[in-house]
Order: sequence, then C-alpha cells, then structure tokens
Amino acid sequence: MAKNVISDETIDYVGILAKLELSPEEKEQAKKDMANMLDYIDMLNELDTTGVEPMSHAFPLHNVFREDVVVNGNDRENMLANAPDRKDGCYKVPKTVE
Repeated sequence: MAKNVISDETIDYVGILAKLELSPEEKEQAKKDMANMLDYIDMLNELDTTGVEPMSHAFPLHNVFREDVVVNGNDRENMLANAPDRKDGCYKVPKTVE
C-alpha cells in the first residue's frame, strides 16, 4: 500500500494544469501512479548520500567549444561560378512574392 495518498482535488488540479480531461478510471490510475512516484522519491530520500558530490549530469562534461576559425575564406567567385544568373556578386533568383 502506498504511503502517500493523493486526493481527488490534487488530481483535478494537475489535470487542469496539464489541460487533460480524465475519466474517473484514469483519475484513479493517476492517483495510484502519482502515489507510487512519491513513494519512490521518499525511498530515495532515505539513502545516505553523505560524502557524495552533487552532480548535474551522469557523465562528466567538459567545455566542447572550439575557436571559430574560418577555413574556406571568402571565395565568392568560385561559389558563383555555376550560378545560372547573378547580379552584383550575388545569386539572382526569380521573384516569388508580388
């Protein structure tokens, strides 16, 4: 039996927040599920975590940023070499909005 008891008002409130319309059977199942989740959290709270360093992720993360270095430069003429039409150093495309 679950230690935590969830009231009908709590389930109705959560349903309103989640914009859910729950049938009476779904409400009963949601009450059981929520009580089970809270029981599990209570069980985790009983664990001795003395000396355990808090972490924000299960795996160690390191800064993955790199220096932003341009490697291909400004090679406009090569990029426009196969353009079917161009104007002022840019691609010229058909007008799509009138």
